[in-house]
Amino acid sequence: MTVKRPPDFDAFAGDLFGEMILADTGAAAPARKPVARFIPGLVICGIAALAAAWFSDHYGVPVILAGLLLGLALNFVAGDLRTHDGLDAASRHGLRFGIILLGFQVTLTQIGAMGVVPFAGLAVVMLAAILAAMLAARITGQNPSVGLLAGGSTAICGASAALALYGVIGRDRLDQAQFTLTLVVLAAASAIALTTYPALTDALGFSEAQAGFLVGASIHDVAQAIGAGFAISDPAGAQATVVKLTRVALLAPLVALAALTIQRLHPVASHASTARVPLLPGFILAFLALVGINSFIEIPEEVAGASLAASKALLLLAVTATAIRTRTDLLLQLGWRSVMPVLAATVASLAVALAFAGWVM
Repeated sequence: MTVKRPPDFDAFAGDLFGEMILADTGAAAPARKPVARFIPGLVICGIAALAAAWFSDHYGVPVILAGLLLGLALNFVAGDLRTHDGLDAASRHGLRFGIILLGFQVTLTQIGAMGVVPFAGLAVVMLAAILAAMLAARITGQNPSVGLLAGGSTAICGASAALALYGVIGRDRLDQAQFTLTLVVLAAASAIALTTYPALTDALGFSEAQAGFLVGASIHDVAQAIGAGFAISDPAGAQATVVKLTRVALLAPLVALAALTIQRLHPVASHASTARVPLLPGFILAFLALVGINSFIEIPEEVAGASLAASKALLLLAVTATAIRTRTDLLLQLGWRSVMPVLAATVASLAVALAFAGWVM
C-alpha cells in the first residue's frame, strides 16, 4: 500500500545529514521531479552567500558569521515551499563536498613534522575543549549532544566540524535552532580570538614557535587561526598552519568516535530514529582519501588553491542555507545556557594551550 506523507514532509524531507522519512517497502516509487525545483532556493542562498563574501572582503567580518547573520535575516523566504529543495541541497551537498575538498590541504608529512611533544599538547588541548563543553552542558541542564557538538567543533575547526558532527548526531537529538546558535557563537568566538590572541602572545613574550602553537591549537576557524599566526610573524604562521591542519586531519577520528558514543551518551527511542549513520559517513571517507592522495602525490599549487576556494564557498553555502531554514523564534527561546558549552570549550582550549606553550615548549 502507499504510505501517506505527513503534512510537513516537504519542509523536512532532507536536511544537513540527509535523513529521510522512510516509506514502506511496498510504496510506489515517487514520480521524478524536475531539476528546476532546486533553482529558487539555490539562487536565494547563492545571493546571500555572495553578499556575505562581499561584507567579509570590504569590512573584515568573518565570512561564516556574515553568512549566518544574512541567512537568519532571510529566514522569511523559507516560508515558501518552493525554496525548500534548493536550500536542502545547498546545506547537505555543500557540507559534504566542502569537507571533502579540505583533504587537499592536509598531508601526513605535515602531521609528522609537528613532532611528538606538540602533537601531545594538541591532543590535550582538544580533549580539554570537549570535556569542558560536555561538563558545561551538564551543569546548565542540556543534553550531551549539545556538549559534544560544541566541544568537537571547538576542538577541530569550528563550523566545518560542527556540520560534520551534526550529521552524526542527528535532528532527533539536536534541533536546528541549537545547531545554528552554536555556529553563531563559534564564529563570534573565533573572530574575537583572531584580534586578541596575537596581542596576548606578544604580551606574554612568547617565541614564534610558542605563539604559532597557541593560535593554531586554540582558534576555531582555519583561515583565522592561520591568519593570526602570520599576523605575528612568518615562522609563527608556518607553525600555526601545521598545528591547525593537524586538527583538521583529526576530524575523521572525531566523527567516528562521535558515531560510536552518541547512542550511549544520548539514546533516542527506536521509533524516533531515522536513517542510520555509518561509522564513518561517505564524505569523511572521501576526505581521508584526498588526504592520502595529497600525501603521496604532489598536487599542483593551483589545484590546491582552487580546491580551498571551492571548499570555502561550498561551506559558506551550507551555513547560509542552514541559517535560512532555521526558525528564529526557536533560536530566541534558547537563552544564555545554550551558549555556555562553546564558551567553556573556548576558554578551556585557550587555558590549556597557554599552559602548554608557556611551560612545555
